[in-house]
Amino acid sequence: MSQSRLRRAVVALTALPLLALGAGQAVAAPAPAPAPAASSKVTAIEDEVARTLAASLTDPALRERLRTATAASPAGAELTPLAAGLSGATARGLAATTARADRAVATVKGLGDLGPLLRVQLADPSMRAALDAGAAPLVATAGTDEHARTVRAYDTAGRVRGLDAATLPTRPVYLVDIDTAKALTAGVDLLQRELAARGIAPAAPQAPAAPQAQSAAQAPSARAAAGWWGTKITSVEVNDDEEPWFKGAAEMFSLVSGFGLDGKVRVDSVAMPYLQYDGTVYYPNQILVNWSNYKYNLADVVLMEDDGDTNYLALAQAVAAVLLTIADQGAYIPLVNAVLAALPSSWWTDDPDYVESWYTLARTSTGRLNGARGNGWMTVEPYWVSQL
Repeated sequence: MSQSRLRRAVVALTALPLLALGAGQAVAAPAPAPAPAASSKVTAIEDEVARTLAASLTDPALRERLRTATAASPAGAELTPLAAGLSGATARGLAATTARADRAVATVKGLGDLGPLLRVQLADPSMRAALDAGAAPLVATAGTDEHARTVRAYDTAGRVRGLDAATLPTRPVYLVDIDTAKALTAGVDLLQRELAARGIAPAAPQAPAAPQAQSAAQAPSARAAAGWWGTKITSVEVNDDEEPWFKGAAEMFSLVSGFGLDGKVRVDSVAMPYLQYDGTVYYPNQILVNWSNYKYNLADVVLMEDDGDTNYLALAQAVAAVLLTIADQGAYIPLVNAVLAALPSSWWTDDPDYVESWYTLARTSTGRLNGARGNGWMTVEPYWVSQL
């Protein structure tokens, strides 16, 4: 791919200052936990599908269907419907395999049956000419390890071909990946429901769309008119030095944390589906915080990513278990250590889900805010959302 890629399927948690929960005592972030010995479950599922798809490309009809489908939709085509739309034993076998894989991926991520989740795309548009000319394609997965030196690919005979991860192949390569937009939408909904069931979130996520309202400069006092103050993201960028050709676009969301009006810890999830590529400035005009939901004039943000194995149910359970132990002490308490300590150990390995943090966001915060890790920035401004 010609653009530098973010680690795939990404989440953004509200970044909370790296301070102790006590009286302002600064402490270090939690030490990374040891990397798990087992390989990625999702990657293993995708790898099996890639091998099956490669072997299935001996079927001329399937091969042509895949070529035209990926040309029509460079972002990728759903694999199960693509195979199910053809007759023949090869196509039927591929459809059955991918349908089982779709359900397995959803299970690993803690989601219900979402239907087709796996998709396939051409690794780079520059490969189209060779593919159209009849070059035999390879099939690989959009793996999670950006530090890998080689990429495992399969030919139609089922043989493994090791590809240089740092160099775009001249031979056409199809990539099997997850429909991260669909998984993200379902994951954010599940996360919100699970957090709400545990008493630390509202029943529905904050709406990410920019409101139709007057600017902060024109707004009356929050107490003088119906409406609420929000913090709006006017622009945002995430950096990443890696540029592997086999990576796909990311999908992110944020969890905004603070103390609710009832004095209990509150978490609001905000989807950020536009935040896909590093080195790209986005201008979402998106509401990040609804200050009418918070007791104190401070909230925090942690930017994270879904590396494919993210289990949204486990994430909600882990975060809730920690945050429910924190009580309101009559003043704002930074929560970042508690949130980061709750993350699964796999999120501290070579493919970290934790991307960036923004600390102590206030209702009056404005201008450019650099992330604590130096891996991103955003510009924000106060915004008054008036009642219609």
